[in-house]
Amino acid sequence: MKEHLLKILIIGDGNVGKSSFVCRYVSGQFSRTYKMTVGVDFSVKTLHWSDKEKVRVQLWDVAGQERFISMTRVYYKGAMGCVLMFDVTNSSSFLKCRQWKQDLDSKAMLPNGSSIPCILLANKSDLSDWAVPADGIESFCKANGFFTWMATSVKDNKNIDEAMRKLVEEILSSQSSLDPLQPKTEDAAHSEQEPQLSNSAGKSCC
Repeated sequence: MKEHLLKILIIGDGNVGKSSFVCRYVSGQFSRTYKMTVGVDFSVKTLHWSDKEKVRVQLWDVAGQERFISMTRVYYKGAMGCVLMFDVTNSSSFLKCRQWKQDLDSKAMLPNGSSIPCILLANKSDLSDWAVPADGIESFCKANGFFTWMATSVKDNKNIDEAMRKLVEEILSSQSSLDPLQPKTEDAAHSEQEPQLSNSAGKSCC
């Protein structure tokens, strides 16, 4: 069986639901307790993609606080895809997405020099007080190089698996002319082991 090893970043401002998203996706659980990520948290999920393919997804949940931004170059190494998330009820977290995407594009790329696939997620969509209209998200998505966007609700388990499946499909498509097991240059070895980047790396997010 062919195995794909994909390092995927989860980025965005603090308190938009990134850690809860990872927890829901990996373990199917949801916690209302907010725990600030320090540096980066690390989780793994294995997908039986087809009868002949298995996908090992490494999820790097990057802290959204400003003081950790200077470390993103270290965290982004070897990434093959990205989830950029904002809180749809918080316009500030949406406006910051431009900065996050620019930071990502300047520090992470595929071996052929192109940008890594990135999906934009409008989280907390179960709430009625949206601060950002859907047409505004659509325009922003097209103007800033996202391959698509989706409205998600970690609380209601809405579009969590669907969003990740779209991202994995896009990554595999972009990697079709490359060896999907090999991230860029020296990062291949780095991706094979759990990072020692924070005290919380590798622990449960719930």
